[in-house]
Amino acid sequence: MMRVSKTVLLFAGAALFGTGLSGMALAQDRGTQNAQSTPKGWNYEIKDGKRVPKGNRVANADGSWREEVRQGACVTVKEKTATGEYRETRRCD
Repeated sequence: MMRVSKTVLLFAGAALFGTGLSGMALAQDRGTQNAQSTPKGWNYEIKDGKRVPKGNRVANADGSWREEVRQGACVTVKEKTATGEYRETRRCD
């Protein structure tokens, strides 16, 4: 009886140890996934595991910027002035 219980205890301990290691590896993968960024020059960013298109953003020295994003036949223009005013327009051809 004692030999059977030691064998069962050994297998149960090995199973728990393996589960703990796989859980740690999964937690480490989730932590590093958010730290990675897309290289410059690519036309999309990865957010929440999905590809999000980048626009052509031009930033000026005074802090203002203008960005054009094309989605099919439509163009969305996003602008922000140096004073903080934001404007977004959409044009579909």
